[in-house]
Amino acid sequence: MSVRERPVDRGRRVARIALGRVCEDARLARFAAGLSQRELARIVGRSASWVARVEAGQHEGLVVADLGALLAGVGLDLRLSSAPGPDAHRDAAQTALLQRVRSLLHESWDWRLEVPLPNPGDRRAWDALARGAGVRIGVEAETGPRDGQALQRRLSLKRRDGFVDHLVLVLSDTQRNRRFLREYGPSLRTDLPLGHRVLAASLRQGLDPGGSGILVL
Repeated sequence: MSVRERPVDRGRRVARIALGRVCEDARLARFAAGLSQRELARIVGRSASWVARVEAGQHEGLVVADLGALLAGVGLDLRLSSAPGPDAHRDAAQTALLQRVRSLLHESWDWRLEVPLPNPGDRRAWDALARGAGVRIGVEAETGPRDGQALQRRLSLKRRDGFVDHLVLVLSDTQRNRRFLREYGPSLRTDLPLGHRVLAASLRQGLDPGGSGILVL
């Protein structure tokens, strides 16, 4: 019999995931800036081992102000926000979005939800993992993304660490998301070049799409 996750435990888990994503952004930005951990530590006023621990996902006791300083050291600003909980419309919308992706797949494809990345200590997970035609496709579903640059950094790191052949970003078909794609689509498509028609046709036929891309459903 399954045990329902307590709201406070879910809150801690969601916070760890969100914190991990922010620290991934910081690590990628540090690479882009050409800074070593020691150099960033000097800028932030902390030790290189502290920077290494944060980037490695050891976030216990991390103070928000210190996280803000770490991000500022690589040219990023920390933005905190809240969202409706598990009984709210947003979670239902994401579940429905993933189900629409599942309905596209040829019957020969294997489909699994919340698949952890295969690295010891890595708490990240694919929203879904599709396997078929000799390839593994990591699926990330977004019902209302806001920051295209942060999303691109997060997806890039996840693809690097996730041991998949392709990555599919799925967006719900709303006016807001179409505006998001008009603004951020050209940048996102440098890593996700395939469009909806090509991806959908390949998945329906049980074929390897041959690359990563964006679905709008």
